[in-house]
Amino acid sequence: MVAPKAGVNSNWIVDSGASRHMTGDISLLTNMNAVRGGYVSFAVSQICDKEYKVLFDESKCYILKQGVKIPEDWILMSAPRKQDLYVLNMATASTTSSTASCFMTKATEKDSILWHKRIGHLSLRKMNHLVHNHLVEGVSLKNFKLSDICVSCKKGKQTKQSHKLKKFHSIKVPLELLHMDLFGPVNRKSIAGDQYCLVITDEYSRYSWVFFLKEKSETFDCIQVLVTKLESLYKLKIRQFCTDNGTEFKNHNMETFCNARGIVQQFSAPYVPQMNGVAERKNRTLIEAARTMLADSSLPVQFWNEAVANACYTLNRVLIVKRHGKTCFELLHNRKPNLKYLEPFGAPCTMLKKHEQGKFNEKVEEGYFLGYSTPNKRVYNTSTHNVEE
Repeated sequence: MVAPKAGVNSNWIVDSGASRHMTGDISLLTNMNAVRGGYVSFAVSQICDKEYKVLFDESKCYILKQGVKIPEDWILMSAPRKQDLYVLNMATASTTSSTASCFMTKATEKDSILWHKRIGHLSLRKMNHLVHNHLVEGVSLKNFKLSDICVSCKKGKQTKQSHKLKKFHSIKVPLELLHMDLFGPVNRKSIAGDQYCLVITDEYSRYSWVFFLKEKSETFDCIQVLVTKLESLYKLKIRQFCTDNGTEFKNHNMETFCNARGIVQQFSAPYVPQMNGVAERKNRTLIEAARTMLADSSLPVQFWNEAVANACYTLNRVLIVKRHGKTCFELLHNRKPNLKYLEPFGAPCTMLKKHEQGKFNEKVEEGYFLGYSTPNKRVYNTSTHNVEE
């Protein structure tokens, strides 16, 4: 850059520093030789050679030294072209911004870190948005860059990564993959003394089975019985289990059983229930439906197991699997469900006495409908305080 003598004027003429010059008028050239290779482009494009990198924008030109690599958004200096010269008016430049001390607007790493701390560990994107759009004053820097991750931001802001939905479904037949989860202990024991509920859901059809347990140790026996029944009933092979890392699923008995059956166990990462999302979502659906049934029927909370069982039975026949456009029941049984016999949970009902006592005594006993145990109905007998089929 060629500077004028002190007191002469405030104009600075920028030296192009080019060892090679160009012109768009071929008539101005003498002793010209055509050279193959290389190119020249205009209008916010780049001209690269072995010595310099030059950025042109019609009336403006930015010159960089040899070996310097500058990002596109980093402007060292700019000046309008006047009679083939690039003139910087330093007097104008110094009055346009009271904080401008030089033409370099790129923040150093140290300055970026300092400002990042001063403005409350704001994200880099928001920091640059503020200064690029002139939304704040008092910041002399025009572009921030942080090469290293701020450890303090990780400690204060880090969250779990979201689990996106699958784009492709590898499961093509029912019972190939079963999702399992155990919820409990419930704060109130059921009328049968149960505290836990084991929910097993088929990945393909989303058909579910529920088992009620007094202790977690009963989980393995329920799974073993169900697997044997399903493979015998539907003539299909169960190939995978997807569970969390609970000891009821991750133990020696389960490992031995799966190895003997050729079943692969998939475990979700610790403290990441989203990886077992099918089972967790089914639990929520069943609990919400059961809670609603209990509220509508006015039955005590001790009937929660009957409400969950009835909710599972009903939802298997009415929930639609979106990617197939069919109900869970139809996908597993290859026929549409019949709903004409369904009754409201907790509805008052009567049932014929098993042993008639006298010719003129009442022939029925009163109770409440609780659900289905195919092919029988389950009823709570108010006289004996027992659940009967």
